Amino acid sequence: MTKLGDTDRRLLALLKDNARLSLTELAHHLSLSRTTVKQRLERLVARGRIRKFTVMTDVDEEPGVRAIMMVELNGSMSRMVIEALRAIPDIASLHSTNGAWDLVAEIRTETLGDLDRVLREVREIPGVVSSETNLLLAAV
Repeated sequence: MTKLGDTDRRLLALLKDNARLSLTELAHHLSLSRTTVKQRLERLVARGRIRKFTVMTDVDEEPGVRAIMMVELNGSMSRMVIEALRAIPDIASLHSTNGAWDLVAEIRTETLGDLDRVLREVREIPGVVSSETNLLLAAV
């Protein structure tokens, strides 16, 4: 993957802070033309540097059950496992990692019963060798 230039890094930082900024607003912040910003955005999307545009709502801050699940994979099945995990709506984020575990998933559910269902779904995916889950209690 090619390295990002300073302008593209600044563009991504603006979008991370507020993905609702218009092309005109982005262009103003970056001192570029609207057309240039549009082309840069299209290129970042085409190259997979921007994978999705999303919205954070007050639901993201509401009470619920949050957990971190570490997952060990059968290496030859990793792509299939990742696709299956991405299809589970309660998995808020998924990251590859180093160390004893292959993946780390953040899980968000409304109830412990829902969390139990998600854990069972994950463990039933062919290629998941083992997992360990920790509930997130309070931010410190």
